[in-house]
Amino acid sequence: MTHVVIVGAYGSAGSAVAEELVDEPGIELTLVDDGDPGGGLCILDGCMPSKEVLSAAEHRFQARHDDRLVGDLPEVDLEAVVERKDDHTLDWAGHRRRGIEELAERDDVEFVHDTAQFVDDRTVAVGDREIEADYVVVATGSVVNVPDLPGIEDVDYQTSADVLDATEFPDSGIVLGFGYVGMELVPYLAEAGGMELTVVEHDDRPLDEADPAFGDAVLDVYEANFPVDVETNVYERELEPTADGGVRLTVECADGTEETYEADQLFCFTGRRPSVDRLGFERTAIDPGVGWVEATMQARDDERVFVVGDVNGKEPILHVAKEQGFTAAENILRHREGGSLREYHNVHHHVVFTGLGVYPYARVGHSEETARDAGHDVVVATRQASDDGVYKAKAVPEGLAKLVVDAEDGTVLGWQGLHYHADVMAKTMQVIVEMGLDAREVPDRAYHPTTPETIDGLLRDCVAQLDTE
Repeated sequence: MTHVVIVGAYGSAGSAVAEELVDEPGIELTLVDDGDPGGGLCILDGCMPSKEVLSAAEHRFQARHDDRLVGDLPEVDLEAVVERKDDHTLDWAGHRRRGIEELAERDDVEFVHDTAQFVDDRTVAVGDREIEADYVVVATGSVVNVPDLPGIEDVDYQTSADVLDATEFPDSGIVLGFGYVGMELVPYLAEAGGMELTVVEHDDRPLDEADPAFGDAVLDVYEANFPVDVETNVYERELEPTADGGVRLTVECADGTEETYEADQLFCFTGRRPSVDRLGFERTAIDPGVGWVEATMQARDDERVFVVGDVNGKEPILHVAKEQGFTAAENILRHREGGSLREYHNVHHHVVFTGLGVYPYARVGHSEETARDAGHDVVVATRQASDDGVYKAKAVPEGLAKLVVDAEDGTVLGWQGLHYHADVMAKTMQVIVEMGLDAREVPDRAYHPTTPETIDGLLRDCVAQLDTE
């Protein structure tokens, strides 16, 4: 028997490994997780509960922006929002937990609800037991990254998890971190919480992965539609409490001068880091530093330790975590048989629910910048949402989209959208990009008039450029 220990079995990556291996002959599984109620980040404090609360604010935002609706604007009942979110979260977590418990009912499968630590390279201590393993899968996820900022220990701050549980907010806030989490929760705080916010942004614009026009569009949407000031090209330097229980932040500006901002509450949306602190790697050959996990999902320093999901620091996306889990399971079997291992390389596919999901940002494949950096000669097309009447008809006229096509063979290399329904268009564009379709081969047919017409327009614009070269 080949004994595989999975540390972090409740999460999306760990459960994917378990489900792939459980029916394989000659495999013994020990599933370990100390989570309560169990379920992993996405279910408990991530994408699922966040979309739940965002939806309430989204409805209010759309009502507020549609002048065809009359009457008093409703307020968001935060207690009802959190209560429904909690009910659904417990259901989702229970489903995941039951799935792991059902696996543990099979022969050669055990589940241990406890904390695991490495004793040495191949031994894992779980509670008062030590378990010898042939392979160990680490799927312990990530934890909140709190910045090492002078004075932060003296002020009260809220993380994304705190916001998802909050049933009231003060009048004003300062936000550190304007990545995915910040871009999603800032409008929620403004719309559902009624807060005025100051956001600290280190660069010229948010959305590092996007071509500049998309980051500029996010700033325009946020500052035009919400009581939000995004301070760009500033760096936080010091925090201190105010006399009335609020917070004061000192920042350094690009020209070297300093500014101070005061508010009732500090929010830290400063990302997450791999959860490795309790694993005892210091007692193994593994050094969890930069590049510590290979594309095969093996730890660089130990070919029998596989690291999947957020904990490997590669790409903190639920569906990527699952695919990494599938790859790890396959490679454990291949390694056992002495075969060659498969590398996992994800096609870039991100969706950020900016603007409460009314104006989501999505990217599939290359941006123009990454395509050129990869050596492609490209043609590009950009369309404003306002160019297509359907967006005006639906009272969501802001945003843009962009298509990147290889100039030599017409292959669609990538697409970006920041507009209404961009999130649901991502799957269509994923199929086109992953299949390597020629822009001239994508059917140019009339659809029922709706938002995907913007894709048709982008394709026609790029094909016209190809035909003239």
